[in-house]
Amino acid sequence: MSISCKWSNAIINKIRNYKALTERGSKEAREKVLSLMEEVLKEVDAGKRIHELMCLNGDILTVGERKWDLRKKKNIYLIGAGKACNAMAQAVCEILGERITRGIISVKIAEPQDHYVNTDVYIGGHPLPNAEGMAAAQKMLELIDSAGEDDLFISVISGGSSALITCPIEGITLEDEILAQKLLLESGAKISEINAVRRHISRTNGGRLAERILGRGSELISLIVSDGVGPSTQLQSERKKPAKFFGTPMAPDGTMIEDARKMIENYDLSEKLPRSITAFMMDDERVRETPKSFDDKGDKFVIYILGAVADSCEEAVRIAGKMGIPILVLSTFMEGESRESGYFISSVVREAYYRGRPVCPPCYIVFSGETTTAIQSQPKGMGGPSQELVLGFCIGIRGLEGVAGASIDTEGTDGTTPYAGGLVDGGTFQALEQCGVSVYEALRGHSAGNALEKIGDNIMTGNTGTNLCDFNVFYISKCH
Repeated sequence: MSISCKWSNAIINKIRNYKALTERGSKEAREKVLSLMEEVLKEVDAGKRIHELMCLNGDILTVGERKWDLRKKKNIYLIGAGKACNAMAQAVCEILGERITRGIISVKIAEPQDHYVNTDVYIGGHPLPNAEGMAAAQKMLELIDSAGEDDLFISVISGGSSALITCPIEGITLEDEILAQKLLLESGAKISEINAVRRHISRTNGGRLAERILGRGSELISLIVSDGVGPSTQLQSERKKPAKFFGTPMAPDGTMIEDARKMIENYDLSEKLPRSITAFMMDDERVRETPKSFDDKGDKFVIYILGAVADSCEEAVRIAGKMGIPILVLSTFMEGESRESGYFISSVVREAYYRGRPVCPPCYIVFSGETTTAIQSQPKGMGGPSQELVLGFCIGIRGLEGVAGASIDTEGTDGTTPYAGGLVDGGTFQALEQCGVSVYEALRGHSAGNALEKIGDNIMTGNTGTNLCDFNVFYISKCH
């Protein structure tokens, strides 16, 4: 019997307030921005990509170019965590159904329409860990320790897994790790630097779960959405091939103890982090390197990468080509301070608006990456990096007609808000002023979410089914 399911999220609109966002301001430009963003989000949905990669025909499970005879497996276990975990786990459940012996997943947000088979769902904390995420991690460790050589694990991991299944090493409490995560995230460091610390104080992160599964002699299929800014991106045909990957609880780790120590020193955190963490990290007798390779496990371990940060721009180019609209990919490596990135892109847009270069309107300009916000004092409201980026952008395009731009965190929540990001146009700056909101004060107080909420220009998606960091779309209707 062949089990084949049409991906259940395929027809669900990703941007829930699409219509409301296009009924004011520069309507045409706003609609162009959101239409491209909507189509890109549908194409990069990790659940959709699992259905393209995996199928069950009788007792034969095919994943990419490899096959598994499930008659030879005693148990099939599903383990997952991350901000795209909902869609990924549902896709595996739709394909395997009751063949899943047991599943344990930790998600950021549970949606009413979510459906799983024989799977326990925990609501972990993100960006800061919580007790439920730790409980999920402990249950995973217990399940793994009961497994044997005839068992198959399928893991679905995306960005956010470090926080959602937190389990610090003995001697470090959950409260210690929560405080540490807060300090690390507010330091202004790159996520790769932060991960160096988080992975080395964890019993689950930095490849520890994979190490434990393979140590039991079980087999592991690891399905990963990569949210690291870097050179990796794959064509659709390449996604069917096993890949090399570093990071997450279910892949070897590329960071070293020395990287973690340098991060603590470089960002002046030695006296700020909980003593239990700094003492552990500096103790050569206690701290242990994370696993750096599983090459010795042969066919027991295979990784498939479902998506990478550059994919959103790659899909945007393809979709814009079908629309017949020129598109410029500015970068798939964008990092730095969010508000400054927004003001910078406004200068590129103004160049196109007035000079017809580096791309001539009507046109799109897109970029992806992960900009960040350094927080030096207590925020005065809610906000996130994507919302700060578009507020910085709106300063530079104020008064320009037929121009709009949007920035989202592709997983569906930006910073401390329930929104994915925000949408602005040439009239946004004035609209905010008329509501008594100072754009500059909102940026200083890290309350960009509150500012955009005043005029209804936050973008609402809920879970999107992916986690490819930030995606940014700008549209210029004509050259002036």
